[in-house]
Amino acid sequence: MTKMPTPNKKNKIIKIAIYGKNFTSDFTESLKILFQKLAENKIQVFIYKPYFDFITSIFKSDKIDITGFFSDYSEIKKDTSFMLSIGGDGTYLEAVAFIKDSGIPIVGLNSGRLGFLANISKDNLITAIDDVINNRYDIDKRSLIKFDCNLPLFKDYRYALNEFTIHKKDSSSMIKIQAYINNEYLNTYWADGIIVATPTGSTAYSMSAGGPIATPDSTIFILSPLAPHNLTVRPLVIPDNCELRFRVEGRNTNYLVSLDRRSEVLHKSIDFIITRANFEINSIRLLHLNYFTTLRSKLMWGIDSRN
Repeated sequence: MTKMPTPNKKNKIIKIAIYGKNFTSDFTESLKILFQKLAENKIQVFIYKPYFDFITSIFKSDKIDITGFFSDYSEIKKDTSFMLSIGGDGTYLEAVAFIKDSGIPIVGLNSGRLGFLANISKDNLITAIDDVINNRYDIDKRSLIKFDCNLPLFKDYRYALNEFTIHKKDSSSMIKIQAYINNEYLNTYWADGIIVATPTGSTAYSMSAGGPIATPDSTIFILSPLAPHNLTVRPLVIPDNCELRFRVEGRNTNYLVSLDRRSEVLHKSIDFIITRANFEINSIRLLHLNYFTTLRSKLMWGIDSRN
């Protein structure tokens, strides 16, 4: 965690990038308030063009004060103060692929239910935006997974904030996954697949497969098999400075690999390596929020009236 200094606001120009997805009608008024707040503070707003097109179709006659647009990573200004993701955790993961290794801090405004990553609710929108533009927040460093293969997969972004997953391509028989850690044989997993999760991803797909929850500052990978044939094969926690190598076998020729929400089809003869990325994502966390508060709220811990 990095403490952000209080800025000198005199003559300071704040530029933000906004990435979002379609939303339901009950979020429209909150979004209007957001853009009003940004305009009042003379914030330069660069918005994802497809999202802008969607918003204008909803707002109709209401004017939005926009400085410019972006459609990919190369069009995001290098001096952007922060990226605002509007949606859920899935939208946040997509936004991460736009900022890549630029170091631009990212904050998530949730247009639906509270998320682990998009943890600012619409009820706290005004206060949250005021805190962010005045640098009243902390930075949580989030590690990523890097996928290495000698094929041109996942375009130019082979990283995942949550998890890397191997899974069978259809509903047929299980696959056989040989796993190696630092070139030492670990195990052969007979399963529907396997997840390699970061600490951030420990509360996502890995958790649903029985994996443990880890605090975001942990320096680990979590290996969680999907529906393993042998029930004694349990999730495994390893240091994230390890190199993981996998080889997949099975009756089918192909299988799927995914980085967060992006998937590719691989032939079973292909080897690949998983390591920790050499950069981190700067995740903005407001001072009144902490990981354990979000954890209790999202997982409904302590709902029992005795607490």
